[in-house]
Formats: sequence, structure tokens, C-alpha cells
Amino acid sequence: MASRATKIDELAATAGGVSGGLEPDGTGASGAEGLSLAKSAWRRLRRNPLFLIGATIIGLFVLLALLAPWLAPHDPGLRLLEDQVSNARNEIPPPQPGHPLGGDQYGRDLLSRILLGSQQTLMVALLATVIGLGGGLVLGTLAGAFGGWVDTVVMRVVDVMLSIPSLLLAVSIGALFVQQTQFSVILAVAIVQVPIFARLLRGTMLAVRESDHVLAARALGVKRGAIVFRHILPNSLGPVIVQSTLVLAIAILDAAALSFLGLGAADDTIPEWGQMLGKAQDYFDTQPHLAFWPAACIVVVALGFTLVGESMREALDPRQRR
Repeated sequence: MASRATKIDELAATAGGVSGGLEPDGTGASGAEGLSLAKSAWRRLRRNPLFLIGATIIGLFVLLALLAPWLAPHDPGLRLLEDQVSNARNEIPPPQPGHPLGGDQYGRDLLSRILLGSQQTLMVALLATVIGLGGGLVLGTLAGAFGGWVDTVVMRVVDVMLSIPSLLLAVSIGALFVQQTQFSVILAVAIVQVPIFARLLRGTMLAVRESDHVLAARALGVKRGAIVFRHILPNSLGPVIVQSTLVLAIAILDAAALSFLGLGAADDTIPEWGQMLGKAQDYFDTQPHLAFWPAACIVVVALGFTLVGESMREALDPRQRR
């Protein structure tokens, strides 16, 4: 718990240093040079090759997911090559005309399942991150705005959740559902992300609360609600949004792990990369490509979101400025 909580607090302190330097008009230290914080960060991002690589991976992934129904050559649920499957000889359909990657252990087109699986992976990761972000914003705002016993109670709950390894917590939540569905995976992954966003937002709000324009608003007698929602919260959201990019990578990995362990949707006619990876483990010795393709897709997409998130965090870190 200590390492995860400490890392989040350090990120909040760094973010607070950025946000704390913001003037009420939204410009920071770079404003003297005629550049806002966002423009200055974007200028550094454009020169960062890791960001460009990550953005390219994400762009291709999103495009692939959106166009998957039209790009997939066959229905991923149809067993078009079932006559070429031999359980006795542990044989599956090899690559052939019309089926570039061959078929899976049930005779379904593997390429079509990989393409359509990108849709499910993107949907699960996005919904889980949005739900987790929403929950984290509520808890973080309560703790950062009210302080006192509210802050104590919220942070103790957050500390307990952070003390449990994220994957173990997600598996425990997913196992509570009587019927395993895609929604159970989304909810399990989302709950795991809530304490990360909550602690980060709370720490950033505490740092921004001591900035000059907030202190000036207090001195002028502005009500606490107006100070929180007009001054503190808007200047605290940037680091949380950046963190959501990194959390997307974690969400993809956690969702794939849950599906791999059999806690995802039972209906495998709708492909999902983690589910495909789990189904392929019995054939790994003789047909390793069944596991290689979904595993490679998971790793590459998660890497793309990680590269973008880390690059954005460095671009907004005042210690990285030159």
C-alpha cells in the first residue's frame, strides 16, 4: 500500500506544482513567453518520439475497433472450418485462402475474431476507466473540499483499497457475481481504479488550495462552494485526466486477466482478447499462435497507452522543463 499511495502522492505534489503555478487566466510560468501551459506541453509532446509512437498505436487501435465489422472477412461466431478440426490429432485449420491466420480450435476464422475482439477490449477499457474516473472524482472532491473527518473517512477507505493488489481486488470483485458477464468485468476493473483517481485528485486539490488566487478568493469572502468548483477543481483535473491514459493501459490488462481466468462473458461467440488467450492455453504446446496473436495485441495496445500517458505526465512536469 505504501509504495502505491506514495507514488500517487508524489504525482499529486508534482501536479500541484504545475497547477499551483497557474494564474486565474489559465497561464503558467510559460505565460511570460506567450505560451500557455497546454501549448507549452504540446510543443514538448510533438518532439517526443515515444509519444508519437504511442499515439500512433492508439490511433490504429481505435480505428481498427471502429472499422472491425467491415474489416472482418467472416462472422467470428461461425464455424466455417469445423471440418478441418481434429481433436484426436490436435489439429486446427492452417492459414489458407480467405483465412490468412487460419482458424481456431472450433473452426472459426481467427483473423475475424482478432479484429472483432478489439471492439470488446476498447469498450471494456473505456467504460471501466470512465466509471472509475467518475467515482474517483466524487470521492476525491469530497475529501479535498471538506477536509476534516470527511477527508479522514474517505482516505482510510481509499488506503484499504490501495493496500490490496489491483488484480487480486478485481478478481475478488468479479467472483462475487453469480453470472459472469462483460458488465461484471467492467464494474470490477472500474472499482479498482476509483482509489487511484480519488487519492490523486485529493492530493492535487490540497496543493492547489494553497495557490495565490485561491487565497485571494478566500480573503475576498468568496463562498467555499464557488472556490472549490471555480478555482480548485478545474485546476486539479488536468493531472487526473492524464492519469486516466495510464489507467486505460491497466484496465486493458486487468480486463484481459479476468477474462483469461474465466470471469468474463460466458458467450465466446463475441470475441475478446483475454478470453481468446484463456481458451488457447490448452493448445499452447502444439498451436502457440492461438495465444500469440491476442497476447501480442494486448501488450502492444497497453504499451501505446502507457507511452502516451508517461509522455503527457513528463510534459506537464515542471521539473522536466528546459
